[in-house]
Amino acid sequence: MRAEIQNVVEEIEKSVALLAQRLDVETAQHRLEEFNARVEDPNLWDDPEAAQKLMRDRQMLVDAMDTHAKIKQDLADNIELIELGEMEEDDEVVSDAENAIKALAETAAQKELEALLDGEADGNDTFLEINSGAGGTESCDWAAMLARMYVRWAEKKGYKVELQSESAGEEAGIKSATYKISGTNAYGWLKSESGVHRLVRISPFDSAAKRHTSFTSVGVYPVVDDNIEIEVNPADIRIDTYRSSGAGGQHVNTTDSAVRITHAPTGIVVTSSEKSQHQNRDIAMKALKSRLYQMELDRRNAAVNEMHENKGDAGWGNQIRSYVLQPYQMVKDLRTNFETSDTKGVLDGDLDGLMAATLALDVSGKSRAEAQAD
Repeated sequence: MRAEIQNVVEEIEKSVALLAQRLDVETAQHRLEEFNARVEDPNLWDDPEAAQKLMRDRQMLVDAMDTHAKIKQDLADNIELIELGEMEEDDEVVSDAENAIKALAETAAQKELEALLDGEADGNDTFLEINSGAGGTESCDWAAMLARMYVRWAEKKGYKVELQSESAGEEAGIKSATYKISGTNAYGWLKSESGVHRLVRISPFDSAAKRHTSFTSVGVYPVVDDNIEIEVNPADIRIDTYRSSGAGGQHVNTTDSAVRITHAPTGIVVTSSEKSQHQNRDIAMKALKSRLYQMELDRRNAAVNEMHENKGDAGWGNQIRSYVLQPYQMVKDLRTNFETSDTKGVLDGDLDGLMAATLALDVSGKSRAEAQAD
């Protein structure tokens, strides 16, 4: 087998191994048998909602098992064809099998990513909050660069992006901004971006052209849909209205009816500055419920909890990712050690590689390479 195809085979094998890990393949058949036994219960449809959930969960397990088995079998079949073709010196058989393996690699990689996006709220829309940290004007400019990066990423995904609120920097950039990003698995993809992002570059605001380090924090919270009940005691919140003005241009926004909601028990503060006060109250309340729901998810999931609780202030020692533009070009995620020298591509929204590596880490507790080394 040619070295190029052997490398493709190894990548497929990695995807198959991670699919098996996500599926917990050793217990999958037993779980399916349990589902089948429950489906045969004559009283199942006495509770239609519970029955529908059971059927959905069963189908998800069946689909995952079928996907894992099919990719594994297709890989074995095509490897066998290549070996037979090489033995019989049939170049056409070898070429067809190699092309099939290349196509299978794309399918396997896609299924691997899909398998990582099955958390409780992964399919939901999301709120994305960006807040400048240590670094003054430089940090505000960095916050604006991150906002642009995420908007471009979302647009490439075909997601809908809505600016909820924005506070302009004194000289440049933004102090903060909140977006609502809507689309399939928006929260599942973006949840890995919560944390502090560090930029190293020659500052355009420094006449001496010295290198500067800037920090900006990113927070990601799932939009709470109608299927999730979050109760907020009216006595626990304070609602303030105020005048808010945006930075102009496409985000121009001036109103006397911006709304700020403060949740006393947790200290959470959310804002919205659309033109309608009624709309702002609704948006801000949804944002508050999303934050409260995220806290509940954190309590249930120790790994996610650690990630969010350790996020810390936007400054030294708390970053999850570094973007170095000077003296060399490198973006490196400090959780997974995934790195790329394509800084322009990343800042233009090419984030899937970084996100996928973190999703794999969340599932296994290890990097993709470490998971395969076991």
